[in-house]
Amino acid sequence: MLSDNDKRQKYDQFGRYWQQAGRGTAYGGGAPSDGNFDFSNYGSFDEFINELLGRFGNSGFGGAGGAAPGGYTSYRTAPRGGLGTDPNMGGPSQKTFDQEAKISLSLSEAFRGTSKRLKIGENEVEVRIPAGAKQGTKVRLRGKGQLTPYSKQRGDIYLIVSLLPHHIFQFDGDKLVCEVPIAPDEAVLGGPIQVPTPDGSVTMNLPAGVKSGQSLRLRGKGWPSPKGARGEQLVRVVITPPKSLSDQERQLYEQIQNQRTRDPRRHLSQVSL
Repeated sequence: MLSDNDKRQKYDQFGRYWQQAGRGTAYGGGAPSDGNFDFSNYGSFDEFINELLGRFGNSGFGGAGGAAPGGYTSYRTAPRGGLGTDPNMGGPSQKTFDQEAKISLSLSEAFRGTSKRLKIGENEVEVRIPAGAKQGTKVRLRGKGQLTPYSKQRGDIYLIVSLLPHHIFQFDGDKLVCEVPIAPDEAVLGGPIQVPTPDGSVTMNLPAGVKSGQSLRLRGKGWPSPKGARGEQLVRVVITPPKSLSDQERQLYEQIQNQRTRDPRRHLSQVSL
C-alpha cells in the first residue's frame, strides 16, 4: 500500500477506511441503504461522520436553536459510546446519541435541591436536582436523548449545572466561603461575632490578633456532599477601618497611636536590593 502513491494518499486522507474511499456510489437525501459510499466528497472520515449524524435529526429542546424554558441555555449532540460496526452497512456506526445541556441554578436551589419542569422536544419532564449540586455537576436523564438510527434506542441527556453568582457566598475549590468585615478593635481584642451561613446567622468566636484575609473554619456549616454530610465553611475576615470618626473615637485612636510600643514595619527597615 505504501509503495502505491494513490493508495497511500487515500490512507493519509481517510485512515483505516481508505479502502472504502471511491468505492460504490455516493448517498444523498437520507440514510445510506447499503455498505458502499463515495468518500471522495469528504476531506476526511470525520467530515463524513459529521454529515451522517446531522442527517438523522437535530431536534433539540424547546424548538429552534435548542433554547427552552426551565434553565436550558444550550445543547449539543455528544457521541459518548464511541464508534462500532453496523452489520447491515459494513462500516462505522454510532452506538448512542447522548446530549448535553446547561441548566442554571441559584445557590439556594443547588444547596437545598430543586425540581425543574423542562420541555424536551414535544414532551415535558420533571427533573429532580439533588441537594449539593456544584458548578459542573452532571445530572443524567436516561433515555431522553436522540434516537440512535441503527439500534432504535434513545441516548441520554446530561444536564450540566451552572451556578448563578451570589452576593455573599462563593466557592474556593470545594469549600464554601464568605467574606466578613471586622473592625480594628475586633481584630485586636477578638470576641464573638455574627457570621452568615447557608442555614442563617451563627455566632463565631474571633481570636485576638487575627489578620486581615485570614480564614476561619466553621465545621458542619459548608456545602452538602452527595451523601448528605456537611463540610466546612470558610469565613474570611477583612479588617475594615471606619471611613469617618467621631471626635471621641479620633482621640482614642490618637492615644493608641501615641502609646503603641511595636512598629509593625520594623523588619522592613533594612531591606534593599
